[in-house]
Amino acid sequence: MNLKILGSIAIVAGTAIGAGMLALPLATAALGLIPALGLLLVVWAVSAYTSLLMLEINLRSGVGDNVHVITGKILGKKGQFVQGASFLSLLFALTAAYLTGGSSLLVLKVENLFQVSLDNQWAVVIFTLALGGFAALGVSWVDKVSRILFSLMVALLVLVVLSLFPEVNQVSLAQEVSLSLTDSWMIAIPVIFTSFGFHVCIATLVRYLDGDAGNLRRVLLIGSTIPLICYILWLLVTLGTVGANNIYGFSGSLPQLVTALQQMVASPIVSKGISFFADLALITSFLGVTLSLYDFIAELTRSSASVKGRVGTWLMTFVPPLLCALYVPEGFVAVLGFAAIPLVFMIIFLPILMALRQRALMQTGYQVAGGQWALGLAGIAGIAIVAAQLWVAL
Repeated sequence: MNLKILGSIAIVAGTAIGAGMLALPLATAALGLIPALGLLLVVWAVSAYTSLLMLEINLRSGVGDNVHVITGKILGKKGQFVQGASFLSLLFALTAAYLTGGSSLLVLKVENLFQVSLDNQWAVVIFTLALGGFAALGVSWVDKVSRILFSLMVALLVLVVLSLFPEVNQVSLAQEVSLSLTDSWMIAIPVIFTSFGFHVCIATLVRYLDGDAGNLRRVLLIGSTIPLICYILWLLVTLGTVGANNIYGFSGSLPQLVTALQQMVASPIVSKGISFFADLALITSFLGVTLSLYDFIAELTRSSASVKGRVGTWLMTFVPPLLCALYVPEGFVAVLGFAAIPLVFMIIFLPILMALRQRALMQTGYQVAGGQWALGLAGIAGIAIVAAQLWVAL
């Protein structure tokens, strides 16, 4: 396996792993460990299949085309509009979620370090101004910073899992939450699905690996399996130490989860490592998402590269999610769940339509296994995910 393939696998895994992992224990606590792991496997299978479906569409459309161009070729202007609106909604929702989670961790950090109670709204503004500026600096800066931070995050994840694993106990694993079965599943499904959203990098990888279907298939399957393994271990050490009932009692509060995990370890170094890991998971996701959102808005509005143009694009990028974070201060898990709806359109509904049209016109080239049955099951899964989020919202 050469370095290009290893690097591509890292891109897929790195795109998926991030702040969404922090929300998994909070979203799945009501389910319990075994049902949560079963749901993880099902969502991973759906995500892996749809990634191969998008690979099929990319290869048949032409190596070098981005998602917007491919959608326009197959579904026309209306398809492009739905794809663009879904992409914009997804990025706004994720940015709002990361601002909410990041500001709550900032409040906790200031309180622990300086014994000062920082107002949550001020924390949102400070977090936005401190890290949001990187989006306007461009991809080269974000790429350099993200590579360093992501490497540190992975190292800390290993440290945290290894340190917490001996603390896992049967009592905590067996804890059950008094919540209706329907509500438990509806809360968990959208958040888990969002945590496997690595599909945005597929078109780039098709170009990078010169359209080699065999290598690309291997990259997507291995790259999507790495987050699955990380998520399984993460749920095991969180639910197995703090306990599902306790985590559910946090009501989606990320700082309470981090504090509870810190209390499970005796070493001050590991305790700080847990806090730093949570910080890095949020920051790396925040930088990647906001860069994509900034670039998408700049392209959409055709703004200039002048200072005035960059300031205008920055305001359009951050004001909507900033307002959401200011007025929905406990919305980290909730907003991540909402992001599942546009993500379903982007990586399930639209790819199914495009694949059906392509297959009706051509019979050659790479085609993911499963035929019409697999497309139908993926469509049902997409409907179930949207229904779950609407259930929670209503």
